[in-house]
Amino acid sequence: MAEVWVLGEVRDGALRPTTHELVTAARALAGGEPVRALLVGSDLAAAAEGVRGVDGLLLMDDPRLAAYSPDGYARAIAQLVAERAPEVILAAASARGRDLAPRVAAHAGGAVASDVVAVERVDGTIQALRPIFAGKALARVRVDGRPAVITLRPNSVPATEDDGAQPPVERVALGEYAAGAVVTAVERSASVRPDVAEAEIIVSGGRGIGGPEHFALIEALADALGAAVGASRAVVDAGWRPHGDQVGQTGKTVSPRLYVACGISGAVQHLAGMKTSQVIVAINKDAEAPIFAVADYGIVGDVFEVIPALTEAVRAARNG
Repeated sequence: MAEVWVLGEVRDGALRPTTHELVTAARALAGGEPVRALLVGSDLAAAAEGVRGVDGLLLMDDPRLAAYSPDGYARAIAQLVAERAPEVILAAASARGRDLAPRVAAHAGGAVASDVVAVERVDGTIQALRPIFAGKALARVRVDGRPAVITLRPNSVPATEDDGAQPPVERVALGEYAAGAVVTAVERSASVRPDVAEAEIIVSGGRGIGGPEHFALIEALADALGAAVGASRAVVDAGWRPHGDQVGQTGKTVSPRLYVACGISGAVQHLAGMKTSQVIVAINKDAEAPIFAVADYGIVGDVFEVIPALTEAVRAARNG
């Protein structure tokens, strides 16, 4: 029986929202075959309660897995894969997913397709769409190896609501474990805004903002929209924003429902990181800026006039 697995991601004991998107994609891909979720880590009870929409939940819960280890996790998952032989494993194209998925595929003797925006079954084959050439084209790739390990870009598939009961939980033993290198500490910013890589709405600023002090305008609009704050590479290189905010080929690849680009000209490397956004709004005083070529809505104007007006309009609409 060809099963499709979802590799859920747990951070600080909580299930990441991308897991629900993966379940939706897995359901469409499975075609009626069983879909199971796999959680790996320690103290997973709270995260397990959030899993819905699958036929079963595999729980690899062990104190030795408390600290993330790329090779240790990959070997543990590959051992379970060898025993159960799933056809497909879907993971999020997050920092951890991109790190872990190819290792799992290598240990399990399978194939990997990374950072895809769609996956489907065509004439019995598993095929995926992934952006190439800095997002200028989409390549359709066929994943022949088994298991097919595929990382799906966050926000590429809308998660469907599922109010069903919690699936049956099967605890799987870890067995012998050699961790290798482990993550010993994580430094986080003090920001309470969503992570750019997973946010549904992003407001990004570029050099057209003029200086780091003017990012208060970006933050005000982001707060009004409930959005994350992003930045172009030029802004990050100038030290105006931390690297964690950078959107682009050398930063984070995003696919939000709404992307608002403020004072960003639209260099190729930036477009590569946000071109798959569902709706793109560009604000720039240069009517010939490349960003307008990919924008769904464009505003040619001074960001120092447009952004405050837009912020007030959003606040007024929300306050009804």
